[in-house]
Amino acid sequence: MDLTLTIIAASAFLILAVFCGWRGARPLNILKGPRMIPWRPLMMVCVVALMLMLVHLFNLLGVQTGNQQRY
Repeated sequence: MDLTLTIIAASAFLILAVFCGWRGARPLNILKGPRMIPWRPLMMVCVVALMLMLVHLFNLLGVQTGNQQRY
C-alpha cells in the first residue's frame, strides 16, 4: 500500500473506533431489548487495525520497526 492509502485507511479506522466506542458507551435501553451489535469488540478490532496501519505508515516513512540485526 502506498502512503496516501495508508493514511486514508488509518483515518477510517480511527473514525470507526471512535464511533464504536461512542455507541458502546450509550446506556442500555431495556424496552428495545438487547444490543445486536457488539460495539466494544468492534472498537477493539478497529484499534488493532489502526495500530497496524500506524506501524505500516512509520515503515513507509523510513523508521525500522522490526527486529534489529544482531552481529
